[in-house]
Amino acid sequence: MTPKAFTATVSAITSAFGDPTRRAIYLHAREHTDGVTATHVAEKFNLHPNVARHHLDKLAAGGYLEVSVEHKRGARAGRPSKHYKVASKEQELELPVHTDDLVLTLLGKALAALPTDQAHNIAEQVGTEYGQAMAASLGGIDTQAGRRSLRSAIQAVADALTAHGFAAHTENKSDRLRIVTSHCPFGDVAMEHPVICAVERGMVKGMLGALYGETEPEVVGTIAGGDTLCVTAV
Repeated sequence: MTPKAFTATVSAITSAFGDPTRRAIYLHAREHTDGVTATHVAEKFNLHPNVARHHLDKLAAGGYLEVSVEHKRGARAGRPSKHYKVASKEQELELPVHTDDLVLTLLGKALAALPTDQAHNIAEQVGTEYGQAMAASLGGIDTQAGRRSLRSAIQAVADALTAHGFAAHTENKSDRLRIVTSHCPFGDVAMEHPVICAVERGMVKGMLGALYGETEPEVVGTIAGGDTLCVTAV
């Protein structure tokens, strides 16, 4: 593992478990195979429900908890509640995505053989579909409660990207929200075939589309293009 990859792995773990309360919440959820709710966690740890939900969503964005929306037993109406369950005890400290140099090299060469526009469209489409699947694991849009705010959705996207090895964070610059990533899990292949960067853009677009609504993320900087960081503005 390269130093940057190691740093990204540490960032992913500390983002999810760096807070002592969040660690305790995760261990508590780990003991409840039927899942926990924000209300349950708030009562257990003496937290405001919104704070409890923030911790649970942070763990879900990291891939450590899965989210399902369920109605209370016996209830015919009313707002359903989100249940958070441990995703996998066997793989809980592994990054959800494991890149393979051989497959990535093949992908890069295959995309390079296509016309530029077509290659970018394919790469972005793959990323978008994967991003939509990632968002589904976070519970997607709660139609009963309404959509997330754009800021909340972008933070969830950054957390999910960090868990996937991108070491991402959010910032507000020139009145635009931005996702900044300091490590690319695609490594040298992306440097040789920058078209692969379109996969990350698609992931951002897919996740935001599911969590917030249709957006047009704009890449304003890439490591593969010679910039220090990868930056996507929304």
